[in-house]
Amino acid sequence: MIVHLNAITPVSLIIIGLIALLIFGPKKLPSLGRAMGTTLREFRSATKGLTDDDDDFDTKKKVIEHKENEKNEVK
Repeated sequence: MIVHLNAITPVSLIIIGLIALLIFGPKKLPSLGRAMGTTLREFRSATKGLTDDDDDFDTKKKVIEHKENEKNEVK
């Protein structure tokens, strides 16, 4: 049997959930879930901002190069 490390099956999710329930208890799980969701949301927005900045930089660079090429053609 071949086991892939990156494959998360429903059985593994159930096992992880049961272990979390045993470690943290039923009263803390909802707050931990909210905290994880908030952290994931902030991480996504931060990485989206980084990729948007890179796209803006590439666009500005192309515009500058195009203007310089136009100036050189006119001369």
